[in-house]
Amino acid sequence: MEPSKLPLIAVVGPTGTGKSDLAIALARTLDGEIVNSDALQFYRGMDIGTAKLAPEERGGIDHHLLDIMEVTEEASVAQFQTQARTCFEQIRSRGRVPVLVGGSGLYVRAALDIIDFPPTDPAVRQRLEAEVERHGEAPLRSRLAAVDPISAGRKLDLRRTIRAVEVYEISGRAFSSFMPERRYFQPAIQIGLNLDRTLLHGRLAARVHRMDEQGLETEVRGLIPAGLRTGRTSSRAIGYQQYLDFIDGKLTRESAIEATVIATRKFARRQITWFTADDRVTWLDPTEDGIIDRALEHIQQGTIHS
Repeated sequence: MEPSKLPLIAVVGPTGTGKSDLAIALARTLDGEIVNSDALQFYRGMDIGTAKLAPEERGGIDHHLLDIMEVTEEASVAQFQTQARTCFEQIRSRGRVPVLVGGSGLYVRAALDIIDFPPTDPAVRQRLEAEVERHGEAPLRSRLAAVDPISAGRKLDLRRTIRAVEVYEISGRAFSSFMPERRYFQPAIQIGLNLDRTLLHGRLAARVHRMDEQGLETEVRGLIPAGLRTGRTSSRAIGYQQYLDFIDGKLTRESAIEATVIATRKFARRQITWFTADDRVTWLDPTEDGIIDRALEHIQQGTIHS
């Protein structure tokens, strides 16, 4: 398979399924370079808690969009789209194939699909946040139900609810109206990894315990002076939020570990729901033999039929 004739390849699915390993193997075989789409791996210093591969673990493959932000910054899907597509163009210019990897569903779609991003206005958002501080969530959620029942029916968390009302106030359009049809901006193939639920849960629990042993507490303590507590995204990241509570004496180490395990399982469940809704994803079981060959076979078939 000649790299210049291959479509963009994306390896997606829930956390803990071995996406990075498969992406490295595919990049090595196909003369590719990897583009990260895990939003938390954008942050410098957030390594253990995001399962970020160390440079020596990246198989000699060039990785892009890792460690590009400070923990005080807020990730932007629209900005990521521009950055990812710039990476794709640069990789193509070197005669190689881009391999996108990550489990942040909206970021994957931003990179792959034609998307009209809703507008943003920090002043409007700050006003809405202040209203929630004064009056609680209920009035805001009622307002969203009145102007965008589809988004309200999705039971968004508070942050996304504020965002949905912000979008409506700025544009007069429902937040839900900005979600596009599933249409690639250029030819692409998505390979999804998933596991039996019991096995996946066991893997995730083991990984959280391993993160604790590797020094997640030390990592979190080291990020506090860098502004972790004030980071809107980073401070709420799974593991980091729980270990901040542990450091503050709100949780014991054991309860922080357990809370992180539970949050990780819930996150994996949301990822599975997101990616299984996309019928363009071909699913593979990473525990079965010959997964790399099966992935390459699918890429070959997709290339022939595209």
